[in-house]
Amino acid sequence: MTLLDQLTAEARLAPDSGISTIIDYGRERPGIIPLWAGEGDMATPEFISNAAIEGLRNGETFYTWQRGIPELRTALADYHGRHFGRDFQPEEFMVTGSGMHAIQLALQATVHAGDEAVYLSPAWPNFPAAASIVGTKPVPVQLEFSDNGWMLDPEKLAAAITPKTRAIFVNSPSNPTGWTADRETLKAILDLSRRHGLWIIADEIYALFHYDGQRAASFLDVMEPDDRVLFVNSFSKNWAMTGWRIGWLRLHPELQQTFENLIQYSNSGVPQFLQRGAVAALNHGDGFVAEQVRRAAQARDLVCRILGDTGRVRLSAPQGAFYLFFAVDGMPDARAAAFEIVDRANVGLAPGTAFGAGGDGYLRLCFHRRLDQLEEAANRLGEWISNR
Repeated sequence: MTLLDQLTAEARLAPDSGISTIIDYGRERPGIIPLWAGEGDMATPEFISNAAIEGLRNGETFYTWQRGIPELRTALADYHGRHFGRDFQPEEFMVTGSGMHAIQLALQATVHAGDEAVYLSPAWPNFPAAASIVGTKPVPVQLEFSDNGWMLDPEKLAAAITPKTRAIFVNSPSNPTGWTADRETLKAILDLSRRHGLWIIADEIYALFHYDGQRAASFLDVMEPDDRVLFVNSFSKNWAMTGWRIGWLRLHPELQQTFENLIQYSNSGVPQFLQRGAVAALNHGDGFVAEQVRRAAQARDLVCRILGDTGRVRLSAPQGAFYLFFAVDGMPDARAAAFEIVDRANVGLAPGTAFGAGGDGYLRLCFHRRLDQLEEAANRLGEWISNR
């Protein structure tokens, strides 16, 4: 028996990332245009970085509030008040060591080994993987693609619920499809939660990256205070802070102590000087976010036009987030195609197979980048498609 055999099955069976495999294959190619990862091409703005630097210079390097410094929790309440149209209290927010950490805490608090957690697929692969690691069975419900874009059939979701189901994970706007739930769909999911006594883990990280002129619909628009909804979120996308690893949970205040205990026994809190940067992002970053959304909308339209003009691509302009999930006629193996695109077009895309059920035959392109670079990448892809 090897050392590996003596680890837990959950650890040994944690899946490799189908996205990282492509990144590792092509990251050092000269001239490659990397559209494979879920991040933009801008560094964190100086007004955010300078706030963190100032905190570091002021000696904020000691243990700190495990729930998050009071200034950050107040800033989170104010941010939500501006964007969701009602008052929030600092006691509704917990600061976490990334959005992924928030998801892990939410799972620890709501599901047991042997339970089931339903999620919508194609999906960001980290949620089903995180569920599996805690011994919970992730159950996919496939979104459907049509000429009108990606859609959820609520009856399919209802049919996936069993006596073992404990949670529903909803990412809207969605990575990778851009599917965005409207208020009626959110009400239908909430009704299922109430009827079956289930938790909803709501990932609304891309709520402001919505392309009809306003933020995406949220469970906050339709829920009651005592509904079983945990919101997981991150500073990564809105404020170009992917490497900072800061996120948050929004939850009912009576859950605060339990989640503080979970933070104590995981990362024991986020460094205080980093939280200073997060405060600056929330308090002074609305203009920056609005500009990023405007830029992403232009990029979306550009990529959809160029790839659509090939006549060989099946796509629908995403309603939200900053990904295009598209299929190419005559491309049966998306994973092989992603490697081939690196070799022949020098463009990095993520294969749809990395996103689970319903992702076969699709590729994901992150269009949150400079327009000139994105146009070059789209033209290279168009040439690759035309020569197949």
